[in-house]
Amino acid sequence: MEENEEAPEPEPRKKPKKAMQIVREAAAQLNEMTGLEAESVSSFERTDDGWTVHVEVLELARVPETMSLLATYLVQLDEDGDLTGYKRVRRYERGRADRS
Repeated sequence: MEENEEAPEPEPRKKPKKAMQIVREAAAQLNEMTGLEAESVSSFERTDDGWTVHVEVLELARVPETMSLLATYLVQLDEDGDLTGYKRVRRYERGRADRS
């Protein structure tokens, strides 16, 4: 490097997103893609290339409410919290418990 040349400034580091922010983004992006409103998040996990989040959504409202159909979606996000994929992994009635 010559005397007059200035060293390039390092790029500012991106502040890593917090888990709560990732979970909110997963639910919002799933809603945007499917039109389904998130009822809850049942799990989330950091992976080597981003995040996976299980989002519970109401798929079909019925009367009585205990007969409504809910679904669990596996939502995949990259490091920045952008949606990279999703799929429905489970569908169940609201009032029905998992079998052990």
